Amino acid sequence: MDKYHLFVTTSILLADLAIRLLLSLRIIMRKKEARSTLAWLVLILLIPFVGAITYLILGENRLGQKRAEHAASILPAFKNWVSSLEKRISINKREINASCYPVELQALKVMGLPTLPGNDLELIEGADKFFHALIKDIDQAQSFCFLEFYIWKEGGLADEVAHAVIRAASRGVTCQVLLDSIGSASFLTGELVKKMRHSNVKVIECLPAGIFRALFVRVDLRNHRKIAIIDRKVGYTGSQNLVDPHFFKQEENVGEWIDTMVRVNGPVVEAMTATFLFDWFVENDLNPDELSGIKELTEVQPAGNSQVQLVPSGPGFVQEGIHDLLLTTIYTARKELILTTPYFVPDNTILIALKSAAHRGVEVTIIVPEKNDSKLVQYASRARYSELSRSGIKIKKFSEGLLHAKTVTVDNEYSLIGSVNLDMRSFWLNFELTLFVYDKDFTCTLRVLQQKYMQRAKLLDKDHFAKRPFFSRLKENCALLVGPLL
Repeated sequence: MDKYHLFVTTSILLADLAIRLLLSLRIIMRKKEARSTLAWLVLILLIPFVGAITYLILGENRLGQKRAEHAASILPAFKNWVSSLEKRISINKREINASCYPVELQALKVMGLPTLPGNDLELIEGADKFFHALIKDIDQAQSFCFLEFYIWKEGGLADEVAHAVIRAASRGVTCQVLLDSIGSASFLTGELVKKMRHSNVKVIECLPAGIFRALFVRVDLRNHRKIAIIDRKVGYTGSQNLVDPHFFKQEENVGEWIDTMVRVNGPVVEAMTATFLFDWFVENDLNPDELSGIKELTEVQPAGNSQVQLVPSGPGFVQEGIHDLLLTTIYTARKELILTTPYFVPDNTILIALKSAAHRGVEVTIIVPEKNDSKLVQYASRARYSELSRSGIKIKKFSEGLLHAKTVTVDNEYSLIGSVNLDMRSFWLNFELTLFVYDKDFTCTLRVLQQKYMQRAKLLDKDHFAKRPFFSRLKENCALLVGPLL
């Protein structure tokens, strides 16, 4: 019996050692960002088996072989569309401010979508205005209505959107809804979605998640996009999910969520439609031959003067694409850089870029919510405030709710707005969508909104913050250690 126990114990120890060594070699050879690599190595080497299991579930961007093969099979149809887009779109580069050139050229090289002229952009502040505008547009839909959101949660005006979609479907409008499996889990099993499907609304679960699936794919890779498209004419994107803030996460004690959306008319609606359709086709088992001449992808006539470049990002796109574009954006700033984000857990390269901007005289302001629904993110964010403040960066803490808007304005010349947070998850794990707007008038409007947020925020008191208790600083620094894994 003693020999048997010795054999079992020795076997377990050797297996554990082999797993740790093999996974450590795998992590090192994947050449990921240094902090992320070290964090995973520490987890695997210090915690027997649990660390290895955690890495196998969450450590690699595995979308699944079948899904990857299907995505690759439909990609040629969209490449053909991009080629046709480039041939018929004429861009006057002189209308783009020279400060935007590095970002514009990099986005074209990395993401492949050109800047599209002739757009009209309407900035929508707050959930109520967004919902009323969206419902009005859906009620006027004649051809199709496409919705793609991370979260749809029953309650309030979010239910009114569902009823508007049902009304549209009842009069013959093609209605397709793509919702993230985890973000919209309760909605996808609720009564309202049953009514929608019964009314011929096609509702698809994006990136299905489950315990068994977690063995083969990474289940925390999520579709974080927010897209609404109506009749090839109108598009919406930004930070707002289909949730009424009067009802959403009231138990979190962070106040109501505050978001910003953009209503778009013009050629960029076509690019938004292509993004939606690609995601939709990936989730449906369609034959690539069925995608030739996609009828929804038709030319959208100019409606304004804004030059806009659509940048979709996520696993399967160019690695670190949106991360590198944000880096370039920060480095192009010469006078002023204002950023709003609910989740601020940047890597060292973004931190260096922000501090470098402040050192060369750029007035950098970062607006974050004072309270966050994720304590881990809140602590990890705070761990960086002191070094940022010492570099001359203003940290503004928004105190009237959870500021969920994701915006960037650069020198009051161009701007970014969409679904991307300044954290590792948005950079490398989530499917996101960002509008790069090379238009001074829109940027001025967005900057005015950012100024409103500033007026309702408190400037970080560096001296008071430096005196916070040791235990608080310890929590923040511990949270920072897992920052690369958030």
